[in-house]
Amino acid sequence: MKKHLFLALLLSLLAAVPVSAQKAKGTFEAGKGTFLLNGKPFVVKAAEVHYPRIPRPYWEHRIKMCKALGMNTICIYVFWNIHEQQEGQFDFTGNNDVAQFCRLAQKNGMYVIVRPGPYVCAEWEMGGLPWWLLKKKDIRLREQDPYFMERVKIFEEKVGEQLSPLTIQNGGPIIMVQVENEYGSYGEDKPYVSAIRDCLRGIYGGELALFQCDWSSNFTKNGLDDLVWTMNFGTGANIDQQFRRLGELRPDAPKMCSEFWSGWFDKWGARHETRPAKDMVEGMDEMLSKGISFSLYMTHGGTSFGHWAGANSPGFAPDVTSYDYDAPINEYGQTTPKFFELRKMMEKYLDKGQKMPAVPKAPMPIITVPKFQLTEFTPLIKGLSNVVVTPEPKTFEEMDLGWGTMVYTTFLPEITSQSVLSGEFHDFAQVFINGKYIGKIDRVKNEKSLTLPPVKKNSELVIVVEAMGRINFGRAIKDFKGIVGDVTITGEMDKCEVIWKPKAWVNVPINDEYQTAVEAFNTDVPVTIKGDLAKPGYYRGYFNLSKVGDTFLNFETWGKGQVYVNGHAMGRIWSIGPQQTLYVPGCWLKKGKNEVIVLDVVGPKEAVVWGQDKPELNKLQLEKSNKHNNIGDKPDLNSDTPAAQGQFQSGNGWQTVKFNAPKKGRLLCLEALSTQAGDDVVAVAEIYALGADGKRLSREPWTTKYADSENENGNHTGDKIYDLQESTYWQTVKGAGFPHLLVIDLGSEQTVSGIEYLPRAEQGAPGSVKNYKIYIK
Repeated sequence: MKKHLFLALLLSLLAAVPVSAQKAKGTFEAGKGTFLLNGKPFVVKAAEVHYPRIPRPYWEHRIKMCKALGMNTICIYVFWNIHEQQEGQFDFTGNNDVAQFCRLAQKNGMYVIVRPGPYVCAEWEMGGLPWWLLKKKDIRLREQDPYFMERVKIFEEKVGEQLSPLTIQNGGPIIMVQVENEYGSYGEDKPYVSAIRDCLRGIYGGELALFQCDWSSNFTKNGLDDLVWTMNFGTGANIDQQFRRLGELRPDAPKMCSEFWSGWFDKWGARHETRPAKDMVEGMDEMLSKGISFSLYMTHGGTSFGHWAGANSPGFAPDVTSYDYDAPINEYGQTTPKFFELRKMMEKYLDKGQKMPAVPKAPMPIITVPKFQLTEFTPLIKGLSNVVVTPEPKTFEEMDLGWGTMVYTTFLPEITSQSVLSGEFHDFAQVFINGKYIGKIDRVKNEKSLTLPPVKKNSELVIVVEAMGRINFGRAIKDFKGIVGDVTITGEMDKCEVIWKPKAWVNVPINDEYQTAVEAFNTDVPVTIKGDLAKPGYYRGYFNLSKVGDTFLNFETWGKGQVYVNGHAMGRIWSIGPQQTLYVPGCWLKKGKNEVIVLDVVGPKEAVVWGQDKPELNKLQLEKSNKHNNIGDKPDLNSDTPAAQGQFQSGNGWQTVKFNAPKKGRLLCLEALSTQAGDDVVAVAEIYALGADGKRLSREPWTTKYADSENENGNHTGDKIYDLQESTYWQTVKGAGFPHLLVIDLGSEQTVSGIEYLPRAEQGAPGSVKNYKIYIK
């Protein structure tokens, strides 16, 4: 009898244990027209969030916020470079404990989709690839380079040690794993994608569902027969059009939008990006009504703390620290109007008898901090770690420097007239002669040279180069930092052009680390700094709190650099905006004295900081407008014969225009004479120029030369037609008269045989051009 009572007690105790704790094994697979979870139809309603962009004490709150939207899954990237910051040194602790993040999702009844790269994009430093790969100069990234593949395998196996026990087949929450990421936007290499698939299959086993994502325009380039195919597209997109080709190739496959973009990311020097809530909600409603799965990118964006924000390409367009993304859950984890509109719609798709979870209370209040001065100062050069003298300037990677600043010094010959300093400076260079500030060379503006005044023999030339995030998208991800290549000085002597190439450089690397800042204050090594060179450096101050809470420290009076609060790297600042505040989580503050250190490579107008109760993400402080409407840059086309003219077709999708004969020139000029809708607002999403062989020319050197009209407030400037993003676009301002002219500088003279044109991706392709003329000049 006692034996039966004991057995009954044991069974009742087991029944009370949550399913997640029992680790009941399950299945997830692609069925006919739907996903199957444990054999039953299942629509994935995923919320994309990124664990490194959220302080660990807030992880569970953010997961609960996603669940309160009616989501059933959390989607995450795994960031290689944050887990292996130095080759062979792996870290899965603290804020890097990705397994614990997945366990918290399961604890809260959420499944997990894992996207372990190795490349992730995500507007993250180098797209998640570690900088130290570039120490091998000839490395081929995202290809079957032996060293690259060797390191990929080691990394994926380390991630697998953390996550393979958490697959649904092992009773965990992970239902799918992604193979690579949007590879069609990088190239066409099925053997490479297959090798990544095989690597992941060997780690996670044959039963776990693997998938790949891409855009509807390029997913067939690398699509593998044994993987689930998913599409990525944004708010307002024509959803039937996005899945049309997939439906033709795989009529019985489940449909999923693996990145439905809720908003967009911000870049330094451009307006804060927003997307209408109405368009987002209607798109998700349409997908759910048709049984289409999705992952909302981003549901909560968070913050690219420290040096982890990346940069877009072509050109160089670094991303701000905030990754708010205009998402339903804002940067600091609170609700927005989008949140409640989405929540209301999602209620329609709850299972019978199910209720929407309550919205959780914020873990911290929002507080303000009165103005305080940063009164302590020590010059930038005190942050040096070593000094190396070389014949040519060294890159960061050659100096074993991942992130930070390099100070380069050399001595000049006598140059009696003005000269021009030229080179590749990645990314923001300030030039000093004998301690006097001469000017800056800004990669964001595609600057590569600077005029120097006459100098006497042995004048000291100092170039301070601050690196921003490495490019995270496209072929340009192989992004070396510092002075890349030779530096030349071109001038005149005895009525002859003379080129000087300094052959003795002092290279001084300065790490972007909190400990470097502390040591800079503590060192007692005497340093003599001349003139304007005394402005860049470390500034320190303190503020006191009687209670802790989240706040937004304002740095609009500062120049450019990095901020550390109580030892935590908070992110980049730059006076140009649009972001002027940094989000400081209350969990990283304390009652009493709190320390703030600012590494300002320019120097502040005023060394003052204060804490606001809301962020400032849309305040530009530019030297000039972002518009490209300088009338002096407008080419005269009156006497030119168009390379092509005619009418584009109406509707969505790519169109190709072939010229009757190839044309040589440097300027690509698109003249829009009318729109399909008959109004005066023109919009173009993307343009490619085709070379003599009919293949797409590289757009890496492209710049916008002229645009007669640009909607600057909506960030719909001319550069959007070659930014590799099909959801962004150039758009003219309502009321501006025809014709509309956009002129692209191809970077050098090219032979062009045609163009490819893409209108906006939304239903009806708003702003589509009808009548056009194309010139190559």
